[in-house]
Amino acid sequence: MQENAPESEGLLEQAGQGDVRARDQLLALHRDRLRRMVAVHLDRRMAARIDPSDVVQEALADACQQLPRYLRERPLPFYPWLRQLAWNRLVELYRKHVMAQRRSVNREERPALPDESVLELADRLVGNVSSPSKQIIREEMRQRVRQALVALPERDREVLVMRHLEQLPMAEIAAILGSSEGAVKVRHLRALERLHAILAAQEK
Repeated sequence: MQENAPESEGLLEQAGQGDVRARDQLLALHRDRLRRMVAVHLDRRMAARIDPSDVVQEALADACQQLPRYLRERPLPFYPWLRQLAWNRLVELYRKHVMAQRRSVNREERPALPDESVLELADRLVGNVSSPSKQIIREEMRQRVRQALVALPERDREVLVMRHLEQLPMAEIAAILGSSEGAVKVRHLRALERLHAILAAQEK
């Protein structure tokens, strides 16, 4: 799902002129995308206590408070900026609910991709099939892709998740990663190549 850039830009301009209704419409425009992102990344150890909608609501409250500064500086396109606020909320919650229960400070300090999201990513990369025989093959391939995704470096999984689960356009991924769109396309291609190499090695 791509950002409706013209609509966002129009609302941003109105919000910058003090139009509260335009500001609220602007934030609401991206609510579903943010919820999708949070649901994809929410650690299942927190899922029983934390609803993705609550995380999104807090991120939008942060956005509302920080919007005047954003409008002055425009450090990122609007949705990548919103996503960063939601991601910061996720990291805070992860540290509070998961990291606080661990003794080692050297453990990972950012949310890991939940198994459900890994499986969904495998589904998207495998594709749809219809016949029963193909479905059996698909299930085998799905499990192999799942194992390969786990074996991938984090930076490769990151770009695949943003592209295929969050369904972000390359331009927004580039803004989030602080890179050029061309570099992101290369990174995405190389991530797929490494995934295929792992899958090929599994067959040997």
